[in-house]
Amino acid sequence: MQQPPQDKPETPSLLDGNRELAVLYTIASYLNRQIDVHDALQEVLTHVTQLLGLRTGWVWVIDEKGEPVVAASQSLPPYLADHDERMCGSCVCLDTFMGDTMEEASNINVLRCSRLKNAERDSDPSALGLRFHSSVPIYAGSTLLAVLNVASEDWRELRPDELQLLHIISDQIGLAMQRARLSAEHTRAAARLATTEERNRLAREIHDTMAQGLAAITLQLETADAVIDSRPERAHESIQRALNLARHNLEEARRSVMDLRAAPLQGHTLPEALASMAAAEPQPVVQYSYAPITGFPALPARIEAGLYRIAQEALTNARKHAHAEHIEMRLLAEESWINLSIQDDGIGFDADNLPQHGGPNSGHFGLTGMGERVRILEGHMCISSEAGSGTCIEVSVPY
Repeated sequence: MQQPPQDKPETPSLLDGNRELAVLYTIASYLNRQIDVHDALQEVLTHVTQLLGLRTGWVWVIDEKGEPVVAASQSLPPYLADHDERMCGSCVCLDTFMGDTMEEASNINVLRCSRLKNAERDSDPSALGLRFHSSVPIYAGSTLLAVLNVASEDWRELRPDELQLLHIISDQIGLAMQRARLSAEHTRAAARLATTEERNRLAREIHDTMAQGLAAITLQLETADAVIDSRPERAHESIQRALNLARHNLEEARRSVMDLRAAPLQGHTLPEALASMAAAEPQPVVQYSYAPITGFPALPARIEAGLYRIAQEALTNARKHAHAEHIEMRLLAEESWINLSIQDDGIGFDADNLPQHGGPNSGHFGLTGMGERVRILEGHMCISSEAGSGTCIEVSVPY
């Protein structure tokens, strides 16, 4: 039997038949993933020069002072690459851009760019001369952000459709740069908020610890003063208790002050700092591990500091209050979350009846502080414990 004719297979993707559309798609995808502006500009510049059949390009970014700074470059000729000073200062395209008269991608060959005119082959045969270039302004709304330039070794002008393509690409870059700046501003604001909340928390902790401690010391000394003549032995016991309380509260005050310092993390990654913490005291034994063993992600400083202090508080509780003999601490990096778990074999407690606020001797005050740190980092914490069965603290923080 004769088989019915088969339809010709359609093109698998529209991108296969349209190289410009494919490049635009690639650039848009990359810009959506990439946060670092300089890396993004370098990648885009590579795609743009390849798309237009050119070798050379560079991007100026307008810094916070309103000055142009070279943020990316591609195959600059020795005339420019070997002389950084020649990429500084003004030129025709920058003056036009900064004067707010360049709104579209433009060919600059007719204006004879002042930065390139001395690099022509007939002027310096030993240099790779650039006779022409096009400049593309990059905006976010009405805010000037950058200028992208592509250059040619001959007098070829870019066609109107090529200039239009560059203008579309510049819009994509502008949106990505604006998003990166907003993200950076959000991160700085979050860091300032975290710092303020952390200072407030530490102030409360120091105040509460010292206030309770001084009240207890005062009570013991008043007792000693009342019975010193009639019961000197009782007075001596009260004085000894007052001294012990004073030493304990001095230790707590020192710990709170040390909480203000980030010395353990200076020059170390979070896994390294936690390893040092785990090995600092021989008893109880702390078995520490982290994954991935290699390529652990770089974390914002506030997350590293927060997780370090949470681990520090958890180990302190396990040693001083749970009387643990063995502790397991594990740090796990996932795609967008950092997970920290601390499991001890201590005396445990009834987690269902955990008080909202504990005293300095209960160990629960530390749990409250850990919870505040987790909240500041927009994470969540789970505490599992039973009397006589140890305690497990699990913390997950987004990054």
